[in-house]
Amino acid sequence: MTTIPCPTAVALLSGGLDSTVLLHHARQSLVSGRVLTLSYNYGQRHTRELDCARWQAERVGAVEHRVIDLSFLGELLRGGSALIAGGHDVPNLTDLAPEQLTQPPTYVPNRNMMLLSMAAAYAEASGVRDVFYGAQAMDQYGYWDCTVEFVERINRVLSLNRNDPITIHAPFVTMKKTEVVKLGLSLGVDFSHTWSCYRGESKACGTCPTCVERLTAFREAGIPDPVPYA
Repeated sequence: MTTIPCPTAVALLSGGLDSTVLLHHARQSLVSGRVLTLSYNYGQRHTRELDCARWQAERVGAVEHRVIDLSFLGELLRGGSALIAGGHDVPNLTDLAPEQLTQPPTYVPNRNMMLLSMAAAYAEASGVRDVFYGAQAMDQYGYWDCTVEFVERINRVLSLNRNDPITIHAPFVTMKKTEVVKLGLSLGVDFSHTWSCYRGESKACGTCPTCVERLTAFREAGIPDPVPYA
C-alpha cells in the first residue's frame, strides 16, 4: 500500500466500501493536510451510495465535498452497462458465465478513466498533486480499469504534464476485499453508512456480484455486514 504521506489530496468517494475505507485510511495515515472529496452521479442505479459518500466526507472532515453531475452519461452509456439506470438487468453473480467474470455486464465503459481525468484536472486547478481512488483486486470478477497496469499507464500519461503532474494512487489495487474490511475495522469505519448493491433498491439484494463479494468479505472478517439485505 502507499506509505508516502501527501500534504494534501483529492479522494474519489463513491460511497461504497472500498472508497470509504480508503478515505479514512488516507485521512488517518497517508495525507498530512487537507482532503478534498469527489463523487459522481453518472446515471448509476444505486444513487443511494451518494448519500453515504456525503456522510463519510463529513465524518472525516473533508474540507470540500463535491458531487459532479454527469447524469448525461446515463443516456450515452446505457446500452453498454447493467449498472446504468434503464440499462440491462443487473445479473446475479451465479448467472454469469466464466468468460464474463473478467468483464461482467456491470462494467461501465471507460468509467474510471473519465472520472480520474476529471479528478486530476480538479486537483491541478486546486493546487493538489495527489489523487486517491479505491481500485481493489476483486475476488471473483474484475475490471481492466481497476488493475495495477491501468494505474501505471494512466500515471505515465499524467506525467506528461510539464508543470504540475498529478499522481494517481490506488493503495488497495492488490488487496482482497476481506483485507479492506479488516483495515476499515481498525480505522473505525462505520460500514452502515456505505452502499454496494448495484440494483438500487431500498435493501441490498445479496445476489448481485458486488453484494456476494461484500458479504463474503464480512463473513471472512468475522463480523456481520450492517447494511439491510432483502
